[in-house]
Amino acid sequence: MPDYLSMSKEELKQEFQSVQHTYEKLRAMHLSLDMSRGKPGFDNMDLSEKMFDLVGNDTGFKNISGIDCRNYGGLDGLTELKDLFANILELQPDQIIVGGNSSLNMMYDTISQAMTHGMGGEPWCRQGKLRFLCPVPGYDRHFAITEYFGFEMIPVPMNEEGPDMDVVEELVQDKRVKGIWCVPKYSNPEGVTYSDEVVRRMARLKPAAGDFRIFWDNAYAVHDLYEEGDHLLNLYEECVKAGNPDLPIIFASTSKITFPGAGVAVEAASPNNVALLKGRMKYQTIGPDKLNQLRHARMFRTPGDLKRHMRRHAEILRPKFESVLNELDKQLTGTGIARWTHPRGGYFISLYVLEGCAKRVEELCANAGMILTPAGATYPYGIDPHDSNIRIAPSYPSVSEIENASVVLCTAVRYAALEKILAENTTF
Repeated sequence: MPDYLSMSKEELKQEFQSVQHTYEKLRAMHLSLDMSRGKPGFDNMDLSEKMFDLVGNDTGFKNISGIDCRNYGGLDGLTELKDLFANILELQPDQIIVGGNSSLNMMYDTISQAMTHGMGGEPWCRQGKLRFLCPVPGYDRHFAITEYFGFEMIPVPMNEEGPDMDVVEELVQDKRVKGIWCVPKYSNPEGVTYSDEVVRRMARLKPAAGDFRIFWDNAYAVHDLYEEGDHLLNLYEECVKAGNPDLPIIFASTSKITFPGAGVAVEAASPNNVALLKGRMKYQTIGPDKLNQLRHARMFRTPGDLKRHMRRHAEILRPKFESVLNELDKQLTGTGIARWTHPRGGYFISLYVLEGCAKRVEELCANAGMILTPAGATYPYGIDPHDSNIRIAPSYPSVSEIENASVVLCTAVRYAALEKILAENTTF
């Protein structure tokens, strides 16, 4: 493709007319496409259908410890799942709390408890106006939790190795800073896996606030798209080496392994933090949904079962990601108006368009029948200072739908960029 930033005015006008014509043809197709959220598709969820036959009168309701999963109890989850997630997260089973279907709910709850009862110290709500570090672009639902509780959210730039640790190390010297959000493997939306050096520097942090916590949302721990997945260094192990065992609170779930609406979530931490969290849980609940936990335990009896299952997920997801990336390469390489990530796992592709054009691209896509994540959603308060980042979620539609959606997206990116370049260069 030609470099738009070096074209003459006449060449730009001709290109714009061509792109407009293509765009109008796409609008006339009356498409209905959605790449707004990272939801598993029907084909992914179908992989776990057999779970519904694994618990019942024929198979029994007791787990390996003899617990009748129909009854009360089991505050912190079934032994089998503690063992499974201990393997995934490289922790000890007694560091694992297995809960309901939503890790986001566990994150919210942990923040809420810290506000009212502290994290081993004075309640956060009594400490004045507090701050939270937010690597950007990042996960909008993380930002929503901290905004809801009134934190001032401080953006931290992401790079190819993870959050800019020079910035993080400086900001944590402020005792008002109580935490940082992290999606350390195949980050949302960048697809970045934190480097060993970033993890080690994170573990060696010396925050001014003794109740500072790293909220380590390892949502994509086993979500590799290729056989050789990225390796993430064990944060907890590094924290122990650095004398900071209480620094991280670690989260994961099976939401994108089995069913988003009926998965299993976990929270993991140091023995001190686990004791603190469990001590509060006993006032909230008499136990989680153990029948659902039992389904998962019988579905994944060994780490090998899980690995084979995730390989089947990858076989479904990989063509979807590659379809988007191929169209981006075809239509936008060399134009000078866009760049994008090439993730090796996770659920998102991060696209950067010409500065000042993301909202216009979103609008153009919507007018052509394609819904994107709102521009700005990947930044605190929904404000992208460059109006440039767009999160692409290719997991839910079919490959054929994604092919159409990718054409619409690339056409909209070119349309918005040409429109802006022509408007700003009226005196060629």
